[in-house]
Amino acid sequence: MPQLSLHTPVGDLTISEEDGAIVALDWGWGRDQTETPLLLRARTQLHEYFDEARLAFDLPLNPAGTEYRRRVWRALCDIPAAATRTYGAIAAIAGGSARSVGTANSRNPIPILIPCHRVVAGNGIGGFSGGDGLPTKLYLLDLEARAAATLAAPGTATRLL
Repeated sequence: MPQLSLHTPVGDLTISEEDGAIVALDWGWGRDQTETPLLLRARTQLHEYFDEARLAFDLPLNPAGTEYRRRVWRALCDIPAAATRTYGAIAAIAGGSARSVGTANSRNPIPILIPCHRVVAGNGIGGFSGGDGLPTKLYLLDLEARAAATLAAPGTATRLL
């Protein structure tokens, strides 16, 4: 499976591609580095995101997961950049409960591109399993708020295949 890594303010990230779609984004530097057109495009878009020059991604995503998890992840992709939704609000769209949405979020294989960091608890910020946990979530939310203040149309994240 082709992979490409990049340095970011939230740590090293490795993007993985399979059958013409992004299937994973992991924290850490991948052992093998392959520069495919899609991975190069994803790396460029992520650099633009962290430079506060982009909030919407234009990439094909195909995360592996149950049908329920895929429904949750689709709902996450509809959350506008620099906005948040509660676990309960996502459950109202995708079905299940706030707790099952939290579990689906924690199993998201393509964080940032599928913006699980935009989901918060009804009584606070909630958790985050990527990077350094809650500080990473807060950093991403703050980055998006700053970028949204300067970009004309922040848009939403990429759609799942």
